[in-house]
This record gives sequence, structure tokens and C-alpha cells, in this order.
Amino acid sequence: MGPIARTVLAAAFLCGACTAPPPAEDASGEASAPVAEAPAPATTIYRGGAILTVDGAGTVAQALAVRGDEIAAVGDEGDVLALAGPDTRVVDLAGRALAPGFVDAHGHLTLVARFAQTVNVASPPVGPVRSIKELQDLLRRHIDEQHIPVGQVIVGTGYDDALLAEHRHPDKFDLDAVSTSHPILLVHVSSHLVTANQAMLDAAHVDETTPDPPGGVFRRVEGSREPNGVMEEHAMYAGFRAMPQPTPAQLLGALGDAQREYARYGFTTVQDGATDAASFRLLRAANANGALFLDVTAYPTWADFDGVVAELEAEGGAVGRYDGHLVLRGGKLVLDGSPQGRTAWLTKPYHRVPAGKPADYAGYPALDDEVVYAFASKLRARGIPVLAHANGDAAAEQWIRTVERIEREQGPADWRPVMIHAQALRRDQLPRMAALGMIPSFFVAHTFYWGDWHRDVVFGPERAAAISPAASALEAGLRVTIHNDAPVVPPKGAFLLWTAVNRVTRSGKVLGPDERLTPLEALRAITIDAAYQAFEERRKGSLEPGKLADLVVLSASPLDVEPDAIRDIEVVETIKAGRTVWSADAPNASR
Repeated sequence: MGPIARTVLAAAFLCGACTAPPPAEDASGEASAPVAEAPAPATTIYRGGAILTVDGAGTVAQALAVRGDEIAAVGDEGDVLALAGPDTRVVDLAGRALAPGFVDAHGHLTLVARFAQTVNVASPPVGPVRSIKELQDLLRRHIDEQHIPVGQVIVGTGYDDALLAEHRHPDKFDLDAVSTSHPILLVHVSSHLVTANQAMLDAAHVDETTPDPPGGVFRRVEGSREPNGVMEEHAMYAGFRAMPQPTPAQLLGALGDAQREYARYGFTTVQDGATDAASFRLLRAANANGALFLDVTAYPTWADFDGVVAELEAEGGAVGRYDGHLVLRGGKLVLDGSPQGRTAWLTKPYHRVPAGKPADYAGYPALDDEVVYAFASKLRARGIPVLAHANGDAAAEQWIRTVERIEREQGPADWRPVMIHAQALRRDQLPRMAALGMIPSFFVAHTFYWGDWHRDVVFGPERAAAISPAASALEAGLRVTIHNDAPVVPPKGAFLLWTAVNRVTRSGKVLGPDERLTPLEALRAITIDAAYQAFEERRKGSLEPGKLADLVVLSASPLDVEPDAIRDIEVVETIKAGRTVWSADAPNASR
């Protein structure tokens, strides 16, 4: 998901009035202990299972000791148990595995919170919708069962034309058949397109005279200027501006639920990629109220960055410095759209172009070169990291060119510019990225969720086999991370590992076997290398003395089971800075 969608969604969904008191000083710049919580036990020792340290040597230890919020010792069981005192708690893992808490390399925490309050119109396994008729029936039931009053906007999220039986976007005529008196807006699974009924188009003031905005398209009824309800990229602003806002109390409650969802799947650090001013105020309010119990790294969009930073600094905060569980880590750009929505910017045409597009259609850029350069150059001069969403290889080239230009002008530095998604990144582009110290963060879950669609419709067999070229990137000397881009797909840590290691599609076919990662490489990509991406590797990402006790207890070690069985690994317990934040034994009692 990119900030094109993320910014406008937040503007409509999130509370612009949420405020927080001035933050407490934290001169260390590192993640601090949870706000207003009881002390952790003095010492806890874990033994009786594989301790997956994910250190430089890939050591598997026998025991680990936690003192307060930090790891005190890792090593042989006898040596670690020698540290036990009268108040030491010894935990028998009973053959289970202990790993570093997962670090979210890219996702949208505040959007996960908001989407939970919408109608789930996704297809299996995320939602129930398999056809446009089922979509219509679901929306009708929702209106009837919830007694939705006439005129109230209905928002659904997650519809996927790739998985609907009709293999097309529902349009305004399909949604008018559900209701003409309720404005309806449905968000595509990629969050790069939406579709609306006529009542919603009217509320958004979109009609035959409305021009396409730069970087966006209002799709039209064939042979006319009449909008058909589908809006791409920047055109989505029109629909989002007409949406209602939830109350601050609703959002704060949903934010707690969203964190529990991440913790349930083993994440102890989550990202809010493409944060706007309203969502950052929400996060600061939650942090000040002690409602954040996972670390949150925020990356405001290029459009909101200056205003968000000015507001943060006016109240005593600073970029790159944790206050409680929240840090404004860097900035976010978006350079193109979605491959599954066929708005990503490619150098060669799509395998099958969307209806109404010319045969040479290859998507389009979201921002021109000078806008990208101006933002990235400004942040690079201040030593601030930048994430750039680039799905297509043309967008990837735009970002590589920009970083090369900045390096020529400002000289080399440990800047770690990140390419988010990097779906169609070409192998010939990898050496240039390695020379620049760039980090590709691959949306490798695409291989399962849309691998068949990419092979048959989006890219064709050859290009589809090369998506998310993670193994090639490692071979080229790059550090690699992987992500779920929640809420595009659920934030399931073990399932993400499984997709990277197996690259199996929904139909059971392997997509690009040469790009499969080993289990240890995949584990590194959501632990130590994801921490490195966020400049947090000194405190997170591996189980070593002195680091935060961010831990996840797994039902089995992904290094020991058969590759296909990784998807069946369950999170038994998630521990943030020495404190349990999710437990399978008491999933609703931890917070």
C-alpha cells in the first residue's frame, strides 16, 4: 500500500482533533520501557527449547536470561542457570522455540485499526466474498442487520477483482443495485483503487465534467465521460473527502485491538508507514495515555512531513527519538501504484492490459522526478531515513536514479534508503542498489495472494517468476527485509516466513523457485535486518545481551520443520521489553 491511498484514507478515517500532552524527554533515542506499567520480574530464564538468537553466526542457544526489560545472558543452559537467584522465574519451553520479536518492515498500524471498523468485503482466506453477487448480498445484509439509516455512508475494504469470479471491479451499477439511498465506497485490497455507487459519486461531486487529477484516473462508462464509479490513485481523494470520521474514543479502542492483532502474530515493533498529521496525533495521544504497548515507527508522507515534524518539535519531541513507544523515524514517498490493480509503473506493458487501456499500457508514475528528489534530498541532508514505495521496475529505476543523484551531490553516508515492495525490481538493478547501500523490502506475500494473477494477467510467466527477487538481492550483497503491508494482507509473521521460503501460489504452484529464501534468511528479514532498516539493530532484532527483551515463543522452530510446515507454526507468547503482551493461553487478558 502506498501513501497516495494512505494519506487520503487517514484524512477521512482518523481523528484530526486528537491531541497529546508534551512528550517526556528521552535523550537516549532508543526504545524505552512501556509507559505506566508494573515492573517486570527481576529475572526470567527460558530453557528447554531452541533459542534462535539470529546473531551474526546464526547461533542456536540452550537458554536465555531476561533481567527487567533487557536480555542479560544467552548461551549454554548450565551457564545461564548459574545466574538464577531466589526470585528467578524459570520457564520451560517444552521443546518450543524462542526467537526475537518480529519487526514490521512495512505496514500501516492506524489503517489496520480503522479497517477493522469497516465491512470486510475481501475474498478468502481474509474475507467471504467470491463474486460480485456475494458482495452485493453481503452489503444488503449489512444494511438490514445494522439498520443503517438512509444517507449514512457505507465503507467496505478489501475487495479484490483478481479473486472475484467476474475478474473485474464492481462498478456503480453493481453498487446501485444494493442501494441508491446509501452512499457506498469500497476500497480495493491494494488501497490504490476504490469503487463507488452513484450516491457516493454525487457526495464526492464527481460527474462527467470532473477532470482526471494528475497521477489519477476516474474510469468512465465506455464511449462516454460518465464516471463508472472506479477511481484510481490520486482520483480516490474525491471519494475519501466525502467520508465520515469516527470519534477519538472509537479510534483509540481500535488502535488497541490492532496492536493485539500484531502481537498475536509475534510482532513487537510495528510500522505506521505513510503517517499523516491526523494519524500521528492519534498515535501521540495513545502513547501519552499509555495505550501503546508495542513500539511504533512512524513515517509521515512527503505531503505531511514538514507539518508533522514542526508540531512534534514545537512540543519538545525530535525526529528519530523515542518517546515511550513512539518514534517518528523518517519520511515516506510513493512512486507508483499497485501491480495487482495494474497501476504500478513498468518499463514494459502489462501482460494483459486493463479494459479500455492501449496495448502499450504500462502503468504510470505518481510523482515527477523533481518532487521525489526535492523531498529525499532534504531528508538526506538532515540524516533522516526515507522509504519509497516502488512496485514497478520503472518506479524502482526512478528511486535508484534519485539516490544516485543525491549521493553524487552530498557524498556517501549510512542513509539506508529503502525501496518498499520492489515487486518488479529487475536483477540488473540490484548491483546499483548494493553500491548505494539501499534496502529492498519485498512484499513477498504476493507470491501466495496474487502469484497466479501475476503469472496469468499482470506480468506473464517470466516476469512473474522474478517478482520479489529476494535470493538474487542477497547474492548481490543487499540486506533484505520482507513485509505483509497490513491491512493489505493480515500481519501474520509465520505465514510471511512461509511465503518467502516456499513461494507457493494459491493454486499450489511454485512461483520463481530460484528466489526462495532459506528459513534463516527469511527469519533474519523480519528480525535483525528489519531492525537494521529502521536504525534499531543495536537494541532489537537478535537475542544478545544488552538488547531489549523483545521475544516471541513459537510452537516450533522454523529452522527445524519442513519448509511447508512453517505456515503451521503458531505464536504461543509475545513478550515486549520483558512483559507479556499476548499469550495463546489468555489472548484477551494480557492488556
